[in-house]
Parts: sequence; structure tokens; C-alpha cells
Amino acid sequence: MGILDIFEQFRDTIFLKEDSYLQKRVGELENLLAKDPKNERLQQELYTAKKGLKGENEIAYQLKKANIGMYVLRDINIEYEDLKAQIDFIIITPWCCYFIECKNLMGNITLDERGNFIREYTYNGHTTKKGIESPYRQVCAQREVYKKIWMKKQGKLKTFLFEKSFEEMHRVLVVAANGENILDTKNAPKDIKYEVIKADALIRKLEYDGNHSDKSLWENRKEMESWANHFLLLNVNNENKDLLNEEPKDVVLNTEIMDLKNIQINNKADFEKIVNTLKFRYAKTYSNYAPHEYVFEKEEGEKLEVIRQLNRFIQENYDEIEIFAKKEYKVLFVGKYKYWAVNSWKVANILNRNWDFKNEDGTTNTSITQSYMRKY
Repeated sequence: MGILDIFEQFRDTIFLKEDSYLQKRVGELENLLAKDPKNERLQQELYTAKKGLKGENEIAYQLKKANIGMYVLRDINIEYEDLKAQIDFIIITPWCCYFIECKNLMGNITLDERGNFIREYTYNGHTTKKGIESPYRQVCAQREVYKKIWMKKQGKLKTFLFEKSFEEMHRVLVVAANGENILDTKNAPKDIKYEVIKADALIRKLEYDGNHSDKSLWENRKEMESWANHFLLLNVNNENKDLLNEEPKDVVLNTEIMDLKNIQINNKADFEKIVNTLKFRYAKTYSNYAPHEYVFEKEEGEKLEVIRQLNRFIQENYDEIEIFAKKEYKVLFVGKYKYWAVNSWKVANILNRNWDFKNEDGTTNTSITQSYMRKY
């Protein structure tokens, strides 16, 4: 039996891993909202999670319709030393594997001649056009984390011999899952133009690559399965590392620093001393576009009072006003963090921060925050 005969027999799409974090998180949020239906933070997080899950499901649906013969792994988390990467989909085909980054964005997406992603959308009659973090560079960074694992396993000699073919065998794609938007890549650089596609073009892209590959080098089904299992074994179970789902420890408050019945925050030094007594949690659902952490409390008591007084100081002593999702937020830079208030301090029950800080020249350094993009 020839190699082509073998592949004619294997045309299925086999999901070796089909579950994802977002599936679990949507269910958790729905249960939490059933108990607290007016919680705006939970409502927003559920909306974002459902949107992301819808995008993932659309890609899974497209792959299941394929007649190529492939193994698929969904939501794979890998680690190398202190580096982490979360990959939406890994697809193993006879000719190569693909790292897929799924995006379900509202509005139309344009790639300019430098490879920048620009999103344009209309809301309440007002059109907004703004740049967004490049999902292409994001998925390339995910591949680089895996490359370090691959190089360590290969050793120096094999790395020297096969490193040049690594990217050809481990390709990247950005898939826009929103079927209603327009994706304009006509001015994009050549190396990116054909790697950013809509979900309904995914199978055509895979078929095109397969038809233009050297079939004498194709792997058989057993080899593909072995390759897929290799990625599955690399997957890190993040359930125990999920900072968002972790029950926060009781706040530890130093009563020598402050009288909780009459908290006084006179300056940023006081603010920093008090905020350091709180336990923050990472907002994992926002890793795609707004990495940050938060502390939350809904029960009346000492911890809630601390949160409100910190919000009060932000609102009365803010450094800047920033606009996010068409809303203005007062922000305060303290130490190596940027804090912002969401509601009036009198009703606030949450305090947010990310890792932005001010350089000596007064500019804002966002490098640490950006490094958290899909880190968890």
C-alpha cells in the first residue's frame, strides 16, 4: 500500500483534547450570577467569556467538517522555565502542525503595511478606530516557548541540523471567528498576509498548504498521533494554578499601621502601605486584551472599608484619566503598579491594578503588563 493510499483512508478529525478553560469558566460564572444576579463585574466577565468561547467553538466546528485527516488539541498550556504559553488550538496534519490563535473581535479588522492590527467598530452611532495588540506576534511568541522545549529535547546537533526547518514544520495562524466582520489584509506584509484568516477559510487554507506540500515527506497516522500525544503530555494542568478561581485568603491587616474605623490615607506612601495588606487575584479572562489583577469584597466589614478608602484616595488624588471601552477611569500610579477606580468610592467593592509604572522621564512603561498577555 502506498503512502497516498494510507492517507486516502484517514480523513477524520480526531480531537485528542476538546475541553477548554472557557467552557468551565462560563459554567462557574453562570452559577455565581444565579446567586448574585446584579453583580456587574460577573456580568461583564460572563459576556467576555461567552464571546471567547463562541469563537473557539466556531473553529472547532470548522475543523470537524474537514476531510483532511488531522489530530486536534484545544487549549494547551505549556511551560519552559519561567515562560508560559496558552495555545488555543494545535492542529497536527500529515505535512506540519499549526499553532492557532482564535480571535472573536467586534468590528472590522485591517492589517496595515507594517503588520499592525487596526480595529474599527461603530457603537451608538459613533465610529471608533484603534490599534490592538497583534495576535500574530502573540501566537509567534507562543511558538517560541515551544521551540525552547523542542531545542532542549533535540540536543545541539539535531538543533543545528533541523532548526532552519522548525518554522516550516510548526506554522502559525490567526483565525478571526466573528463571521460578521470584514478582514482586510491586502496591505499586510507578505509573511503575515496569508496567516491571518477568517474561520470559514480555515479548511481551504489547510487544504491549500497540503496540496502544495511534498507528499513524500508526509507523516502517517501513527506518527501524527504520536506527535499529538507529545503536545498532550506537555500540557500543564492549570487548575491548581488558577488564580482567578482560587479562594482568596482572608485579608491580613496590620492594625499598628491604621485604625480600621477611621482609615487615613494622606499620601501615596500611606496608600502603598495599606494596599500591600490585601490579597490580589489575577483576572484570567481579561488576559487577551487587559491583563490585570483585583481584590473584591461584597460583605460589609473591615476589608470592604479598606477597598473603599483606597478607591476614595484614587478618585481624589488621581494622576491621569484614561479611557477604556468608552468609559473614563481615574488612575493612580503607586510603586510598580497602576490602580484605577471603577465606581464611586462610597459603593465600590473592587480595586483593580496592573503592572504599568512611570519611567523617570514621566512616560508610562507598559512592558510588564503586556508580558502577561495570555500568560496564564
